[in-house]
Amino acid sequence: MDPPYWQTAGYGVDFPFEEYQRMADFMRRCKGKVMVSINDHPDIRRAFDGFHFEYLDIRYTNTNQRQGKAEITGELVILNWLPDQLGQLF
Repeated sequence: MDPPYWQTAGYGVDFPFEEYQRMADFMRRCKGKVMVSINDHPDIRRAFDGFHFEYLDIRYTNTNQRQGKAEITGELVILNWLPDQLGQLF
């Protein structure tokens, strides 16, 4: 799943925090493997407590930035399974 980042602007859609809590609940009940890509925020870490977290540095660029400049931000990949079950995904 790739939901809107929590507490960021620019998506133009209403996505209340309860939606993240619903995703975490779904992941707890799901019999299959689920992966979520989301911004690293303490609220998100609390909502998805108990799952496996992988932290990645992601470099973003957009047309509003000067050429050659990129913002580096933290990205969480949240799994309801352990990556070594698939030969170390990360």
